[in-house]
Amino acid sequence: MEGALLAAAALRVNGYPPLLMDLEAVQDDDHVVAIFRERGLWGGIAKSNFAGLRFRAPVYRTVRELALSYFEHYYNLRGERTLRAYSRPVNLEHLDKQHWMTSEKNVWCVAESLIAARHYALFPDKVARALPRLDRRSFEAGMHGWVKH
Repeated sequence: MEGALLAAAALRVNGYPPLLMDLEAVQDDDHVVAIFRERGLWGGIAKSNFAGLRFRAPVYRTVRELALSYFEHYYNLRGERTLRAYSRPVNLEHLDKQHWMTSEKNVWCVAESLIAARHYALFPDKVARALPRLDRRSFEAGMHGWVKH
């Protein structure tokens, strides 16, 4: 979340609206992405210890397409594909009175806005139950740079 907040603030300073999207998972952590549009196409900026969950160039026609671009790279340490849903874009401008960009206190209002945002399933539950685990080579490639805490 911290990386996405910083990216949203940087985007705002550069003339973009401060938009976040929540990627919701099962048996895994959610992931937050700062999203932006250029020439009518969506891109994303995020920080992750997993190699494939970072920047996306603005080439996606819809927010759903952008969210789906994270699917192959979104898995847990058991190799289970865990991404299930994405939120509508959340514009942080409505949190300006809480000083989300400059507060030295926790800004739980951002997380609360993401939780409250409407989420959309990426595919039906019966598809999710039949998903294969990630192959070993893809798993190891995605873990490049990952540090165990």
